[in-house]
Amino acid sequence: MSTPDRYSRQRRFTGIGPDGQRRLQNATALVVGCGALGTHAIDALARAGVGRLVVVDRDVVELSNLQRQSLFREADAEAGTPKAIAVAERIREVNREVHVDAHVAQCSAAWLAGLGVRPDVVLDGADNFATRYLINDWCRNVRLPWVYAGAVAGEAAAMVVRSDGPCLRCVWPETEQPADAATCETRGILTAAIQAVSGFQVAEALKLMVGAPTTAGVFTCDVWRGVYQVVGIATEPAPDCPVCARGERPALDRQSVGAVTLCGRDAVQVEPPPGRLLDLGRFATRLRDVAADVVVTPHLVRFRADGARFSVFPGGRALVFGVQDPLRAQALYDRWIGS
Repeated sequence: MSTPDRYSRQRRFTGIGPDGQRRLQNATALVVGCGALGTHAIDALARAGVGRLVVVDRDVVELSNLQRQSLFREADAEAGTPKAIAVAERIREVNREVHVDAHVAQCSAAWLAGLGVRPDVVLDGADNFATRYLINDWCRNVRLPWVYAGAVAGEAAAMVVRSDGPCLRCVWPETEQPADAATCETRGILTAAIQAVSGFQVAEALKLMVGAPTTAGVFTCDVWRGVYQVVGIATEPAPDCPVCARGERPALDRQSVGAVTLCGRDAVQVEPPPGRLLDLGRFATRLRDVAADVVVTPHLVRFRADGARFSVFPGGRALVFGVQDPLRAQALYDRWIGS
C-alpha cells in the first residue's frame, strides 16, 4: 500500500510537483557500479521514489568500503556479500515501493545488450574510464542520456551526457595511462567529495526523468579547498570525435578484458585492455606508500593488497593470487593497476 505522505515535501518543490513525482514513480534508472558513487546515488533515487532501479556491480563488500559507501553494514563486509545484493536488500528496507533489479555481473557490452529493459537515464557509478566509455557508446547507440561522475581524494567532477550533445569522448578523448591515473587506492577519498558530486549527479538525473532542463558543462569541486564551479564546454560534438563524428563505437566493439581462473591454482590471470602500456618503475613508485611487500625486478612488480598477492608484468598482464572468482580479480585489477 502506498504511503500518502512519503513524498509530500518533494511534491511541494516546484521543480518536481505532483506531475513530476508521478513521472519519477513510472521511471527506470540504471546505475552502473555500487561503490561510493553508486550507493549514494541509489539511496537518493530510492528515497525520491524512482519506481525501478537496475543496479549492476561485480564486487563484494569489504570493511574498507564502509568509510564512504553508504547502504552497507559491517555484517555485509564480514559475509562478503555481493554489493548489488546488499544494495537491493537495504533499499527494500528504505522504500519498499521501489523495485530493484540487482545484477552481480561485469557491466560489459554483452551484458548491456541483454539488459531487457530500457532505462530512462543511466548513472555512472563506475571506478574506471573503460566502463564509462562503454556506457557512453551504448547510450549513444540507444539514444539515452546518462550522467558521468568521478571522485578521488577531495576532488570530484560530473556532467550530463545527452544523446544530442557532446559525448564523454568529446570532452575526454583518451584516458590517462594507468601509471599516471590517480585512484582512491593511491590518493584516498573523502566521503564529502562523494556526497557533493553525487548530489549534483542525482539532481541532474531527476531533471532528466521529469523533463526539466539540465545543467550545461562539467561540475567540478574540491571540497577540501572549498572550490565549486561549473566549467563550460562546447555545445556541439567535437568534429574529430570517433563516436559523434564518425559513428564508431570503440568500447562496444573492443574485445572484453580477459580474466581467467588458473587451473589447479588459487589465482586468476587478468589481461589488460588493448593498447594499454604500463611503466613498471613508475607503477611501483605509486604503490610504495599504499601497498605491502612491493618488490620490483626487471621482469615484474609484486605486491600485496586487499588480501591478495599480485604479480604484474610489463605489458600490464597480472596474476592475482588468493582469488578464484574472475569478477573479483577484475575488480582488484581495476582498483590497483588500472583500466
